[in-house]
Amino acid sequence: MGCGESKPTGDPAVSPVVGDDPVENANATQIDRELDQAKQEDEGKVKLLLLGAGESGKSTIFKQMRILYGSPRSEDDLRMYGVVIRHNIIVAMRKLCVHLKNLGLEDALSQEPAPENGGSSMTPKAAYDKLVAHLVECSASEESLPSVDKNDWVGQSPRAGLAANNDAKQFLQHVDAIRTVWQSTTMKEVWAKRAAVNVIDGHKEYFQDINRICAPSFRPTTQDILLARMRTTQVVRERYRIDGIEFEMYDVGGQRSERRKWIDCFDNVDAVIFVAALSEFDQSLAEARRTNRMVEALELFRSVCNNRAFANTSIMLFLNKKDIFAEKILYSDIAAQRPFADYAGPPKDFDLGVIYFIQKFKD
Repeated sequence: MGCGESKPTGDPAVSPVVGDDPVENANATQIDRELDQAKQEDEGKVKLLLLGAGESGKSTIFKQMRILYGSPRSEDDLRMYGVVIRHNIIVAMRKLCVHLKNLGLEDALSQEPAPENGGSSMTPKAAYDKLVAHLVECSASEESLPSVDKNDWVGQSPRAGLAANNDAKQFLQHVDAIRTVWQSTTMKEVWAKRAAVNVIDGHKEYFQDINRICAPSFRPTTQDILLARMRTTQVVRERYRIDGIEFEMYDVGGQRSERRKWIDCFDNVDAVIFVAALSEFDQSLAEARRTNRMVEALELFRSVCNNRAFANTSIMLFLNKKDIFAEKILYSDIAAQRPFADYAGPPKDFDLGVIYFIQKFKD
């Protein structure tokens, strides 16, 4: 056998294509141009990821960024937050009523007279019994309860969920009893021991402003929205332009059950902002009552720092809720908590307490 020069056979089926379709060529060029532009825009963005344990304040920082640099809230947003705020009050009062009973303070409450200027003739004990029957044990009939004002601006919000809407309705029906119990001397003692039942510290402002929140004209303020507690169950993204630079910030759920979703946010992140609440040194996790919240934050921070996905990523530690920490150390000793028995500073010292926890994170 020999090798000879190949020659065209003349078969049109294998003839080379001469030239390209100009329309397809133009479309391909346009697509390439758009892909290059999108790539350049993406590379020019600064991507920030908020991480931290549940209820550390990540979502509050996320909301603050929107207030400063994002779009204003729509009326639908405000109605949703109105429902959530009233729901938050009911959740807190349920926990406080149960805690009052567990502390054995029902007899002390029964000794208190009806408030002179509280707008209600109920005694604190009668108000407490009503709340327990309707909100805790759910054993009382709803037939005798007052109807909700049809002119209430907040109304209902499908976005808030069925449970939150039901609680918001109950808030309006039981607001007199809630106000009476909150103003009692016994509740002040219960509130000082709220860490045992994980009541959110900032919701004290809601109780103090209950007359405004129950009014038919109530519209949440910026501060109301910052204090509102909504559990983050998905990845939430916001975009901002600050000094001509595009920023993307991602907020994710901090509870243990939500952390499996974090991995989806790890790619191409420029910086991680890890949020830890100073005030949670004497609290336990809602999902694991034997685990101290600050210990959980320390372990989580260590795992984030050691994650290979963040080997070339800046990690910033943000110690949150310092105002609540300053208030709490006046009656809750850091060294009295078993995980922090090595604290050698004097009780009630804000600066040394902060330095102590900063060193814990450095270690």
